[in-house]
Amino acid sequence: MRLVVVAGTTHTATVDGISAAGADPDALVHTPSADLEILAYGEPVRAPVVPVSPTGCPTPAVVTRAVRTFAPFDVTAVDAGLARETGAPTVRLGDDPGGDVRRDDPVPNAAHLFERARSFGRDLPDAELAVAETIPGGTTTALGVLTALGERRSVSSSLPENPLATKRRVVSDALAASDLDPGDAAGDPVRAVRRVGDPVLAVVAGLVVGATESGSDVVLAGGTQLAAAAALARHADVDAPLTLATTSFVTDDETADVAGLASDLDLTLRSTDPGFDRVDHPATNAYVAGEAKEGVGMGGALALAEDAGVPMADVRERVVHVADRLLAVAPTGPDPAP
Repeated sequence: MRLVVVAGTTHTATVDGISAAGADPDALVHTPSADLEILAYGEPVRAPVVPVSPTGCPTPAVVTRAVRTFAPFDVTAVDAGLARETGAPTVRLGDDPGGDVRRDDPVPNAAHLFERARSFGRDLPDAELAVAETIPGGTTTALGVLTALGERRSVSSSLPENPLATKRRVVSDALAASDLDPGDAAGDPVRAVRRVGDPVLAVVAGLVVGATESGSDVVLAGGTQLAAAAALARHADVDAPLTLATTSFVTDDETADVAGLASDLDLTLRSTDPGFDRVDHPATNAYVAGEAKEGVGMGGALALAEDAGVPMADVRERVVHVADRLLAVAPTGPDPAP
């Protein structure tokens, strides 16, 4: 199994109150770059921050990194449009961050991104592929895409209380800026991404299309953002079986209605509970309280651990270790394991 993590940024994330993927707005722009470094090396090596929420909840990358200790899998990082360079090795498919969706044409290169990712996905040799994302503000752009496609308008949040009213207001402004009504982009996924999406969604959708064309089994390792990418793939006429592997934190979030999204899009929904409520630690307690919930392939990684017979108690112990190490030290150099 190969995990492809698509990283990028969108200026939509600067809207106050829609993302907890960074301690503050200045740190948030570094989050995707740091996430890739944590997956590759165990800690940031170039990014100047450790990605934490304003309350100190660490990035879901700690969970994906922890699982690699017990159930090794290949990771390919894809740069879909990072605002800051990363020290992790990447395949560069995008050049620019996404714009604010409240402005016209936030992803002008959507068609180019989609086709480059489609070609890349088609050429990957893996029989099984998991695709994940890291992009602050991505649930808002996902809501924009779902709305433009005429799909169910429900997404999760990295915050304990889902700011759906704010997200819907942003999407309403985005549709107005692009002169779109809900459903106007049905059957035209590139238009949906170009007008109200982000570069990560363009690349993930292209990867899914290309990988399924070559016969790979595809797992969407994430929550409602990956469901939005699946919607784009379905509107690009992909009818292959797709699995959405997410966490119990997302499936327990009634505001997200990920089960409804999965049913609408003919996705096999898989939810894994890491049992963080059995640990008393600031990192795991934050997840139990509703922060983060998903991202950086967390749900897919937990499913891989489960399939490999790894006890979740071992995963929890390693998550605590990785989180403590990240929060205790400044980025100084790579961790050689695993």
